[in-house]
Amino acid sequence: QVQLVESGGGLVQPGGSLRLSCAASGSFLSIGAMAWHRQAPGKQRELVATITTGGSTNYADSVKGRFTISRDNAKNTVYLQMNSLKPEDTAVYYCNTVPIRSSGRNSPRDYWGQGTQVTVSS
Repeated sequence: QVQLVESGGGLVQPGGSLRLSCAASGSFLSIGAMAWHRQAPGKQRELVATITTGGSTNYADSVKGRFTISRDNAKNTVYLQMNSLKPEDTAVYYCNTVPIRSSGRNSPRDYWGQGTQVTVSS
């Protein structure tokens, strides 16, 4: 009942910037906590950043000071602003969320987007 679509990925030079977006659609009251993950080839998926409904954020040590997660509740969208990009940031980036049902309680499952490729290379 919820679909997530990531966008904004692409090829960028080291030191450059990129902004990812993830828009949620479907049947739900609102979107709860949201997160960005990434997965590089041959590696396990890594949690990059989280943001609560109240706007509190958390970041992996590897991206602190460079990445910023934000949300627009009216648009049911989460963003990831990525600055000072490094080759090791190259990965497929995924967003995920737990929707809030019309009852005001969390959905029994979370949802994932299809991913967007970020490649950092000179």
